[in-house]
Amino acid sequence: MPNDMTRTQQRRRQPLRRGSASSALHDSLRDRILNLDLVPGQSISRSAIAAEYQVSLTPVRDALIKLEEEGLIDTFPQSKTEVSRIDVHHAQETHFLRLALELEIVRRLAMNAPGATFHEARSVLAQQVAAREVNDLSAFVRLDSNFHYALYEAAGVDSLFTLIQSRSGHIDRLRKLNLPDPGKSQSILDCHSRILDALEAGDADTACAVLREHLSGTLAMVDEIRARTPGYFVA
Repeated sequence: MPNDMTRTQQRRRQPLRRGSASSALHDSLRDRILNLDLVPGQSISRSAIAAEYQVSLTPVRDALIKLEEEGLIDTFPQSKTEVSRIDVHHAQETHFLRLALELEIVRRLAMNAPGATFHEARSVLAQQVAAREVNDLSAFVRLDSNFHYALYEAAGVDSLFTLIQSRSGHIDRLRKLNLPDPGKSQSILDCHSRILDALEAGDADTACAVLREHLSGTLAMVDEIRARTPGYFVA
């Protein structure tokens, strides 16, 4: 893998809107990191980013500060800035937090809304099926996030999803590395469908059991994923 942005990544993008340049730049760079377009250990040039997005260095600096706070960028003073390598311990901690939250979410939804239809989550699942059929992994990953957000929203705790996202960079990259493995995307779709079926049936125990299976799958494969891409991980 290259240490600097490839020619494709260096192509000029549409200028970011004024007044939101730092936020928009952060979101764009974050998406590229989570999609592994910018790979762990890859060098980041502030001037190259500024030229690519047609912005000044100020929003670049602000975006990188926020990315560093989220653990996605490592800055070495007077030396270099690079995409952080995946920290498995951090991923495990985030998994613990997310699992605790989402187990309570699905339990409450199942107990408080038996017979309800989760229209938004069903719609997202249908879109995710379509993304898998055309092998659009980037859309599949985005829709996976949207599916879980729909559950947070249905439970009235959608602000907590922002908390999870702020910590999810390491485990999300693990999931992206795991996604192309045979059967993984279908397993995700099956779990999402079974979770919704259980929620609509008011079956809290089944909803929790399927959610636990769903969220734990990638960490169970971490040794195999690390063996395939050792340079992507914290030593």
